[in-house]
Amino acid sequence: MAGRINDDDVKAVRDAVPIDAVVSEYLQLRSAGGGNLKGLCPFHDEKSPSFQVSPSKGLFHCFGCQEGGDTIAFVMKIDHLSFSETVERLAAQAGITLRYEEGGYNPASQRGERTRLVEAHRIAARFYAEQLGGAEAETGRAFLAERGFDQAAAEHFGVGYSPAGWDHLTRYLRGQGFTDKELLLSGLSQDGRRGPIDRFRGRLMWPIRDISGEVVGFGARKLREDDNGPKYLNTPETAIYKKSQVLYGVDLAKKEIAKSSRAVVVEGYTDVMACHLAGVTTAIATCGTAFGGDHIKILRRLLMDNGSARVIFTFDGDAAGQKAALRAFEDDQKFAAETYIAIAPDNMDPCELRLAKGDEAVQDLVEPRTPLFEFAIRQIVSRYDLETPAGRAAALDEAAPIVARIKNGASQHEVAVQLAGILGILDTQFVVKRVAQVARWARDRGGKGPAAPPGSRAAGRPYENQSYEGGPRQGAGGPGPSGSGPGPGLSGPALNLRSPAHRTERELLKLALQRPELVSPAFDAYGEDEFTAPPYAAVRRAIAEAGGAEQGLRSAPEYLARVREAAPNDSVRAMVTELAVEVFHGKTIDETYAGEQLVQVRLRAVDRRVRDVTGTLTRLGTHAAPDHLAAVQNELWVLQQYGQSLRNRGADAL
Repeated sequence: MAGRINDDDVKAVRDAVPIDAVVSEYLQLRSAGGGNLKGLCPFHDEKSPSFQVSPSKGLFHCFGCQEGGDTIAFVMKIDHLSFSETVERLAAQAGITLRYEEGGYNPASQRGERTRLVEAHRIAARFYAEQLGGAEAETGRAFLAERGFDQAAAEHFGVGYSPAGWDHLTRYLRGQGFTDKELLLSGLSQDGRRGPIDRFRGRLMWPIRDISGEVVGFGARKLREDDNGPKYLNTPETAIYKKSQVLYGVDLAKKEIAKSSRAVVVEGYTDVMACHLAGVTTAIATCGTAFGGDHIKILRRLLMDNGSARVIFTFDGDAAGQKAALRAFEDDQKFAAETYIAIAPDNMDPCELRLAKGDEAVQDLVEPRTPLFEFAIRQIVSRYDLETPAGRAAALDEAAPIVARIKNGASQHEVAVQLAGILGILDTQFVVKRVAQVARWARDRGGKGPAAPPGSRAAGRPYENQSYEGGPRQGAGGPGPSGSGPGPGLSGPALNLRSPAHRTERELLKLALQRPELVSPAFDAYGEDEFTAPPYAAVRRAIAEAGGAEQGLRSAPEYLARVREAAPNDSVRAMVTELAVEVFHGKTIDETYAGEQLVQVRLRAVDRRVRDVTGTLTRLGTHAAPDHLAAVQNELWVLQQYGQSLRNRGADAL
């Protein structure tokens, strides 16, 4: 049985790896105020950033889809890892040696499958890189040199060489402790007549890394005439490699893409190399597949979808390149960024252009030239004779539905005007009305509008057009605090964030979780019944079971971890995380502000009790026993005096 990772080691890993550093490997983060960071959620599609990270607390939370947790939870979710695999990966990054209980540590049997496959690829990449310097790899070195890449360039991109023999890598990885099953699952080996053999043989090798920098696959280029395989051979689909979800070079380009809000999409490995060496360090490429929806999701998170973001596609000017450009245009509406196409003179790719005309020519190539929609429209209308009325009418019939797909009304109108100019139709309004008519027809045919792919501007988003400034959206559906109900397992009236009582209770709980020094010890004397929203009462109970807000005066991450562990279910746990990272509504968060929240919550509780006791007194009338009646009257008097004291003296009366 696999050993359990020592709890102290798990805590050490959680404390050693900053959550903002980990999350930044996958998406761009910007300041959200109050020491928090925000970005586009990687777990659901959205236009406005509702994903928040609190570095000081080691937590993240999305106010849109309610995903949340610590560093370990984030990596588990985004990379589909088990708990142990995640801890092992983060421990390796932090240089922490893990201890295993229940039988000791046996790496071969106890590490998760994904961890083993990634490690096999890391070792394979090193093996291939070492082979590039050997005599057999002369053809590979010549291939690189002919394209302007020296040894330093090869080392920077990790380019290597796979020996031509049947099982050089397979035997090497066996010697490193990998089983035949692991080698086959990794895609590095394949079945042969007498067992596993190398999948890649006698080829130039490019390691393909995911956005976090882990090697997950390889692209292999044919070098020899007697190689009957395809020109480029990629790793097959495996547990760690999905070609539709990886972009070659993204590990090197991600920081510059986020910084400049710009990405350049090229077609091959050598094009990425050429661009980066020429100074265009935002270049990335797909790996043997068309640029699609999953690739767009990766870029959107890095670009943050701000209005100035740009994506430039470089395609060959031949028929295949034009087809690829039109295919890219089909997904254009999934971007908030502006999309452009760049075609080099004489239909050269970036690698050829750099060789022929130097680095400056590559830099000039990717300066935005033609908007992608304009290129797509021109390709369509080029098939018609625009010198004749019939030709112009036919071209309009085919191009109008393309323009009608643009969901932004102002953009659609602008492009329709440009279409009129391309077609040579002087009556611009006729074209504009025709496009609008096609758009209406598409909506009517679909009942609720034209079909739109998930994540596109047309796709339905439950939070679109709702404001977000660090807090939950009003009326958002779904379980948990931002929803219209209290969430699974929590009974009671619906949580209404328009309610002053609920807003104040929420602020007080945020203070107890984020700034416990401002509300302790008074907060720990508050009962669950002072929180009218069932989710908030559940959080109050979790804080109490974790030792109270006083525990937060010692270690914030440890305190929050204890509160989350004390939560009775995932719904309450998500609420704790949400409140722990949400920004405060007040401008100045100090003892005065905290005192106001403490007083308001207590005062409302007192007023509710006054109403209850008053009702009881009314029902008793004059027929109640004198002692009972006197006790109720005395309780009412005490409550009224306490309420008046809270109103007059504020926090001093607590």
